[in-house]
This record gives sequence, structure tokens and C-alpha cells, in this order.
Amino acid sequence: MAREINPHVYLLASKRNGTLYLGVTSDLLARIHQHRTGTIEGFSKEHNVKMLVWFEQHGTMEDAIQREKRIKKWRRAWKLDLIEQANPTWRDLADDFGFDPFP
Repeated sequence: MAREINPHVYLLASKRNGTLYLGVTSDLLARIHQHRTGTIEGFSKEHNVKMLVWFEQHGTMEDAIQREKRIKKWRRAWKLDLIEQANPTWRDLADDFGFDPFP
């Protein structure tokens, strides 16, 4: 049975206006779980970046990867604006998917 691909670009934060992490995934919920549990070594684990503050779904992985590459080139202020347009209170959006609140 083929695994369903559900491409997303997402931004995590350590806190409001804190450290940001931009990623792309074919399974958003599994990826958030990996970030939350620290099973992935690297930047997000080292900097405690676990709060989902923005995401968008794409039709194909190619589209999602292209969007991620564009956003990675943006200035930090533009990324903050992207978050605040969709999530002005910097609420942890992972709560909506049943994850425990991020402290």
C-alpha cells in the first residue's frame, strides 16, 4: 500500500519572536511529533524549536520544496509578518491536532 503524501511547508518557533525553523514535509503530524519528542538531531532540537506557528499545504512535494526555498531566502521580518498575518497571537497550532501544549 502506497503511503499518502500530504506536502506542507511549516514554521516552528521557540517562543514568540524567538528562534525560527522552516521545514517541508510529506506528513505534517508525524514531523511535528518528531520535533516535539526530539527524535531528529539538528537545529530544532539544539534550539528547542517545537511550537508550530505557521503552515501551508501544497498539491505536490515539488511545489512545497519550491515554496520552502523561496521563504528561506526571505528576511526574518518577512517571516515574522507571514506568521503574524495568519497567527497574530503566536498560538501553538499543533494544539489543534491533539498535541500537548508546548510550555
